[in-house]
Amino acid sequence: PYRVGINQNLYLEASLHSSDPSLELFLDTCVASPTRHNFTTRSYTIIKNGCAKDPTYATYYSPFRHTLRFKFNAFQFIRSNPEVYLQCELVVCRAYDYSSRCYQGCLQRSKREASS
Repeated sequence: PYRVGINQNLYLEASLHSSDPSLELFLDTCVASPTRHNFTTRSYTIIKNGCAKDPTYATYYSPFRHTLRFKFNAFQFIRSNPEVYLQCELVVCRAYDYSSRCYQGCLQRSKREASS
């Protein structure tokens, strides 16, 4: 558990523990939930498909390819849930593989027109 006040910045770091220096990490999706077992029903998306959905989300420089650093403002779910759980999906890529998911960045999905 990590305690932080509402609207304070929450700083996170994710690291890949590998002896291969040519690997790097990419944060694809990060979702918050008031429960640890359900990240779909009452969830809040912070980042999806590499695109920031929360306006307080920001990345920070890391001197290592295998470490990601980011932050967002702490928040509280409606009905005053005392806890917020995070579930993040990371991608591992070969460094300098410009066709990999790590180099594609934010993937905006185009909206399709609904037919009548």
